[in-house]
Amino acid sequence: MSAAPTAPAATLVIFGITGDLCHRLLMPSLIHMTASKLIGDGVHVIGIGRSEGDDEWLRASFENFNAEAGGEGEEAGGDPRGERTAWKSLRPRISYLRGDMTDAETYKQLRQRFADEGTANAVFYLAMAPKFFGDAVEHLADAGLLDESAGFRRVAIEKPFGRDFLSARELNERILARATEGQIYRIDHFLGKETVQNVMTTRFANAMIEAVWNSHYIDHVQITSSETVDVGKRGGFFDANGTLRDMVPNHLFQLLAMVCMEPPNAFDAESVRNERSKVLEAVRGPDADEVAQDAVRGAYTAGEVAGRPVGDYLATPEVAAGSRTETYVALKLSVDTWRWAGVPFYLRTGKALSHRDTEIVVTFKTVPFTRFARLKHDGAATAARLPPNRLVIQLQPDEGLSIDFVAKRPGPVMDTAPVKLAFNYKDNFDLAHTTGYETLLYDILIGDQTLFQRADGIEAAWRAVQPVLDAWAAGGAPEPYTAGSAGPSAADDLMARDGRAWHRLGT
Repeated sequence: MSAAPTAPAATLVIFGITGDLCHRLLMPSLIHMTASKLIGDGVHVIGIGRSEGDDEWLRASFENFNAEAGGEGEEAGGDPRGERTAWKSLRPRISYLRGDMTDAETYKQLRQRFADEGTANAVFYLAMAPKFFGDAVEHLADAGLLDESAGFRRVAIEKPFGRDFLSARELNERILARATEGQIYRIDHFLGKETVQNVMTTRFANAMIEAVWNSHYIDHVQITSSETVDVGKRGGFFDANGTLRDMVPNHLFQLLAMVCMEPPNAFDAESVRNERSKVLEAVRGPDADEVAQDAVRGAYTAGEVAGRPVGDYLATPEVAAGSRTETYVALKLSVDTWRWAGVPFYLRTGKALSHRDTEIVVTFKTVPFTRFARLKHDGAATAARLPPNRLVIQLQPDEGLSIDFVAKRPGPVMDTAPVKLAFNYKDNFDLAHTTGYETLLYDILIGDQTLFQRADGIEAAWRAVQPVLDAWAAGGAPEPYTAGSAGPSAADDLMARDGRAWHRLGT
């Protein structure tokens, strides 16, 4: 990141500055960006919150970042990444404005501060409850804070963006009535990860991969995002949303779009977003008659994950008695384009599973005919086809890429064996500790919307999963699965009906 030019001077206004998101991710990211010279002395932070406090109180609340996140300090060998020095530089440029984000008076005070300080460029980061997104944009517009006559004014909006197709469309209409699409940056933090962005590079910078990236050669694609963490202290929020809303129309669909998009005419923001939106418009999820067969929901029961006991989801504080909220989802989808006609896409995501694992597995069709005399595979004579080639793009935790193929064992007998060709990012690049928000914050400041979701893409993703949301709301219950397992058995059945199996978690 250090090779990138320094972002322009701007004021970053964070609504909800005292929340978990800012302490865990946004402020650490700003410190990393300062250390990497991505932002300079011209970037100031104004935090808005309801708590009693002043500038020094807010600064002190972030004081322990280096010790907690990086281990830097005299006893740890100094300040090798420059983060302690960066914090000393950033600290005096952080100020606090106490106010209610639902009160128009707060925005008038902010406008007055801008006038007093001669603020030109500004980014408004809405790290607040989703129900306030529309109100906040309207208040910003009413106060004249979105007027770009003196400099840029941009709004960053966290997920979830809507709860379903109708609410997402209504929120888009409400926001775009007061701001332009070019001012709105809908954040999916998944897209800030280096390895997620490298999906496009893997495809479009390698002729041998792109040449076979179609239905003629690919049998099916699996996209997995499994977590070992349980719901924890987020019972109230999670129970009102569930895994489908939390993960599928945003994180997993963004990976799906990167896998399936056509090569853009250029790698500018609109060209890339156009191609991603085309994919999302072409996604066909299960309709009302297919949900029972092609959509699986589960909820974890008590078990053990990596030696840690995990209680039953229904026993989680603030989870409603008899809740039917899912903690696991598996779906079978299709992408109705010429390139992907007939190729099934299988998506799965869940909490309290056996491994933390985010990956894309592309399984190629088997060779149509094998003429090997005395064919053996793994030492045993067989008349079966050879195993298929597979490309595995590992996004976390061990970022890398591997290709499964077949080779001949040494010796006089034609005996084949599966082998793996692997590449790990950490063996070739310095993957310095980052949060994933650095790239997103930098892109907002320089005005690059490539990694941000557009209104049409948001709505297309919700439209694809709406039949599943409707069917699950109408009745039924998630299938139980033991915490620490790979998920409910119905997910395995979904694959088995098509003669396939999930790629084993953690491999």
